[in-house]
Amino acid sequence: MTPEVETMDTVQINPKAIAYTDPLTGLGNRRRLMDKIRKLAAERADDPAPFTIGIANIDGFKPINDLFGHAAGDEILCQVAHRLRACLPDGGFVARIESDEFAFVLPLVFEKKGAEKIGRMFKDVLSAPYDLGDRNVRLSASFGFAVYPFAGEQFAELLKSADTALYRSKRRGRGQITVYSEEIAEEMRRGTQVEQALRRAIIADEVSVHFQPIVNLADGAIQGFEALARWTDRELGSISPGLFIPLAEERGFIDSLTETLLKKAAETAKHWPSDLFLSFNLSSAQLVDPATAFNVLAVINRVGFDPRRLELEITETAMMTDPEVAAKVVNELRSVGIRVSLDDFGTGQSSLGRLRDFAFNKVKIDQSFVSEITMDKSAEHIVRAILAMCEGLNLKVIAEGIETEEQAAKLRELGCKTGQGWLYGKAVDAATAMDLIEAQERAQGNPSNPFGVSR
Repeated sequence: MTPEVETMDTVQINPKAIAYTDPLTGLGNRRRLMDKIRKLAAERADDPAPFTIGIANIDGFKPINDLFGHAAGDEILCQVAHRLRACLPDGGFVARIESDEFAFVLPLVFEKKGAEKIGRMFKDVLSAPYDLGDRNVRLSASFGFAVYPFAGEQFAELLKSADTALYRSKRRGRGQITVYSEEIAEEMRRGTQVEQALRRAIIADEVSVHFQPIVNLADGAIQGFEALARWTDRELGSISPGLFIPLAEERGFIDSLTETLLKKAAETAKHWPSDLFLSFNLSSAQLVDPATAFNVLAVINRVGFDPRRLELEITETAMMTDPEVAAKVVNELRSVGIRVSLDDFGTGQSSLGRLRDFAFNKVKIDQSFVSEITMDKSAEHIVRAILAMCEGLNLKVIAEGIETEEQAAKLRELGCKTGQGWLYGKAVDAATAMDLIEAQERAQGNPSNPFGVSR
């Protein structure tokens, strides 16, 4: 409740108390938090005994307002405030500093392990169901902590450090806990540096596409190519797509990067023989964007590439982020002749029912199983089971990451017909891909080496 000053005639609200109080929850606000931290830092300035500040952010709060209305959202925020206040350790203080963001001061928490312990307790408390009268809602929260004076000595510096830690938690998924460190700060700085360089590279058309052959395992003949992004920055050097693609997704410009790469890949593939297909990866962010099918079709239509020669790869993890929207995107893509493959199969969380419901054209067996197939019986049994299941569902199968002839022979023995990997060629630029195609065409009459190139 807002502190009040009583007089003999009436009850008057203390203006200062209003300025320091969040009107919805009755907690302190950002101004009150700043006051608390400054006073605590001043008390410990001569002998800087550590203390901890933290930020909690409710994961996925916006959809609550969208689905159930702002009254329900406000009720949940009040319940969050009550829970945090009830479980604060001795001397602790909690404030609401933004819509779904709460900050706390922990004077008796001195180091990382203590902060993580408190974070786990808060996480458990906030994950219990929220009562909205006619329904219960479950939510999670992400946390970022900063320890004084190591993460800063002034209010702004400490809050920025806690916010950096929170941002890293959010990047790792829901319900994560991070305590600020110099290593984390450097990681964030590096990410920002790569982001700015990548934005410039997209504008300057410096991100390229390479192509890895996908072959018939019986004779090595090329059936198509998977398009893979490659980028070398003049200052940063070669940057792995495993770093810059998720970064583009996080920072909200994956659409422009994908449009650039798909356009380049389709322009190259347009000049291949018409029986060769182009395989291209969609990000998880695009799989939950209802406009994805329209955007993809717009790009290939501008290029003049036949959609029936395009195969889009999605991962199990991306598919499970929002299965309903993902299913809609997949169906829209298939309706115009684009084929859809499930990539990295066996490593995600999709069910067999999802596999049937999504009506994929192909499944790609993850390379983690292929790499062990000649040494680990369990890997062999998994591959055998995937092949049998896909045969029953009338799905084609591609094995990824084939590096040895022994792996290829075992896959052929098990009935796998298509694969890719270093045994058949690494990703190469557009000109070299065309050379491979022309070499294969020249060798069509040579049964001893139909692939037409040295392995």
